[in-house]
Amino acid sequence: MRILVVGAGAIGGYFGGRLLEAGRDVTFLVRPERSRRLAETGLVIRSGFGDVSLPAPPTVTADTLRKRFDLVLLSCKAYDLEGAIAGFAPAVGPDTVILPVLNGMRHFDRLDQQFGAGRVLGGLVLISSALDPEGRIQHCNKMHGLVFGDRDGSRSARVEALATALSGAGFDARLSEGILQELWEKWVFIASLAAINCLLRATVDDIVTSGSTGLALTVMAECAGIAAGQGYPPGEACLQRIRAMLTTPGVALAASMLRDLERNAPIEADHVIGDLLRRGDPQPGAQPVLRIAYAHLKAYEARRAREAGLAKAE
Repeated sequence: MRILVVGAGAIGGYFGGRLLEAGRDVTFLVRPERSRRLAETGLVIRSGFGDVSLPAPPTVTADTLRKRFDLVLLSCKAYDLEGAIAGFAPAVGPDTVILPVLNGMRHFDRLDQQFGAGRVLGGLVLISSALDPEGRIQHCNKMHGLVFGDRDGSRSARVEALATALSGAGFDARLSEGILQELWEKWVFIASLAAINCLLRATVDDIVTSGSTGLALTVMAECAGIAAGQGYPPGEACLQRIRAMLTTPGVALAASMLRDLERNAPIEADHVIGDLLRRGDPQPGAQPVLRIAYAHLKAYEARRAREAGLAKAE
């Protein structure tokens, strides 16, 4: 199976690197600067599951992409989706399968429109990873799962083939017959964590220490209520895990959105929180904490855009 990994950052680089290390046919679609860095330093992963160092991994840039691939693993940030689609579109042939691992659901509308729902799988990753200043991938937790499946719940020949290609590659690959339920449950967690972290500008440990766990649980209930209204109520085991993650002292857990916000970077406010609110109760007063968190993030984006405009004008 010929695999195109869109991006070689914290997510795409980790799973693509593991696949390449395991002997799979992997090429990374990257920007020219990242291509030059990888040619010079290689793809480096630091992980409790074993370090990886791959000299000069195969890369291609959007202007030189000509070949078709069997699988496109899409791991970009939501705000880069349009650029990513334009970049990898030449790689999509009649039998190509696209596996996005973005959070939320909004990206499916755009991918289905561009390529057809029949070739777009559901997928998610269970990992915390980041790039360090030298471009190395730092694996930050004890999970490295990739979950995928047909969105209609079937177990088609193509996902069986994908399961074979991804298995035994140094991470936990799992075929799900209920991928939409799992996507919604992860969305509830990510939105709850991002909303409370960014609203309070604090890690979970800080929030617990300050006595604000009640607020965290309120926003979790609001997110879970939206999922239930869409026909995907989180299971009790899922809710217990989220409660524990939001209320356990001594855990410096924070959503990547908070890290992005603190370094004045773009954020996925609309994709992770705005789109969730769009699917919720539109009545005034519904989901009050989640709405305040979203307003906080939109104000940050407005200020960032204004400052960028001023800098450009100087």
